[in-house]
Amino acid sequence: MTTTATQRAARRPGRPRDEDIERQILDATLALIDAGDAVTVGRVVAGSGVSRAALYRRWPSLTQLIAAALDQGRSIPRPIVLGDDGSAVKAAILGSLTLEQGESLTGYTEQRFRQRIALAMADRSLQRAYWQTHVTRRRASLEAALREAIERGILRPDLDPATGFDLLAGVVYYQVVVRGESFTDPGVIARCQQAFEIAWEGMLRR
Repeated sequence: MTTTATQRAARRPGRPRDEDIERQILDATLALIDAGDAVTVGRVVAGSGVSRAALYRRWPSLTQLIAAALDQGRSIPRPIVLGDDGSAVKAAILGSLTLEQGESLTGYTEQRFRQRIALAMADRSLQRAYWQTHVTRRRASLEAALREAIERGILRPDLDPATGFDLLAGVVYYQVVVRGESFTDPGVIARCQQAFEIAWEGMLRR
C-alpha cells in the first residue's frame, strides 16, 4: 500500500527511521510502476516526500531503486527438504500456481509480474541488476536441493544445478511471457506439471 501524506504526518515527531524512509521511497516507486507511469527520480521524490539526497544514499542509481521496488512482496525460499521423488522440488516450482486473487508463483500479483517483465525487457541494465541483486538469492535453495540430489545419486552426475533450475522454471515463464497465458489457467497448470515430469525424468540418474 502506498504511504500517504496523512500516514506520514501521523508518525511520531523527530527524524524518520531509515526503514520508514526506505518504505516511503519504495512505495512511491511501486505506485508509479503499478500505474504504468515512467519512473523518474523527480516523481519518486514528489510521491515519497523524501529528498534526492536521501534516495541516493540508499540506492546509487535509479536502476537499482526500480530493481528493489520490483522485488517488494517477494521472499527468500526456505531450504528444501529433499525427497526421492522430486515432489519437494516440484512444489517449490509449481506449488503456488493455483493461488487465487491474481497472485502467482512470483509472490505478488500477475499484473506486477508483467510490469516487471516489461520494464526489464526494455532496459537490459535493469534486467541485469534485478538478476544479480534479487533473483540469484531466491534460486539458491532450489539449486542447493538439486545439488544435494546429485550428491545422493538421485539425479545424473553431469547435471548442472543452475541449468536444471532454468529448465524446470523456464516452462512457467514461457506460458506467461511467450504464450500470454495466466498463471491460474487450468491448461497452464496442466502443461507446467507435465513439463516438470518430463524434465525431472530426464534428469534422473540411470
